[in-house]
Amino acid sequence: MPLHPVIAGRFSARGFDSDTTISDEQLDVILEAARWAPTWGKSQPVRFIVGKRGDTTFESLAADLTAGNVGWASRAAALILVCTRDIPDDEKLQTYGAVDLGLAVGQLLLQAVADGLSAHPMAGFNAQATFERFSIPAGERPLVMVAIGTLVPDDQKDPEVAEYDNRQRMRRPLTEVAFAERWGHPLHPAARPPSR
Repeated sequence: MPLHPVIAGRFSARGFDSDTTISDEQLDVILEAARWAPTWGKSQPVRFIVGKRGDTTFESLAADLTAGNVGWASRAAALILVCTRDIPDDEKLQTYGAVDLGLAVGQLLLQAVADGLSAHPMAGFNAQATFERFSIPAGERPLVMVAIGTLVPDDQKDPEVAEYDNRQRMRRPLTEVAFAERWGHPLHPAARPPSR
């Protein structure tokens, strides 16, 4: 059975068009998709700091990107810093807050693709700098930054970016990640080694 086109079409591109913008309405829909992700115990720990290219929030977020990300991500139409609760003495909230953030980011990415945009999640930013720059309180954890925008045609991308964007997407086969009966034992009998 084929994947849904939104899932099949999602990839972490870098060739953003610095001339396109994103509307407040588009951003709100993407954030709503993230907000409605499942949440453990109704805790809703995920928070967002949102910047549109040209505003001070975007410039501040871009300033905290690592050298490998700042060049291409600064051409996106928006940057979103995604945070979750991080309270050391609450092990469940600390664990499931990260799960909630992952679910929220996943839905954010898919909504962006469904709306004809591209979205690229990143770990390459200075989290400590974001604490200071945005007055993020103790007990919150900046974990992911997402660049959102539209892509330029391949012939308008830097050659290195075009090569990156056109790499074949690869994931491990189900035989390596989906098990039954015991760890490492493939889910589907046809993929299992013969019994001895």
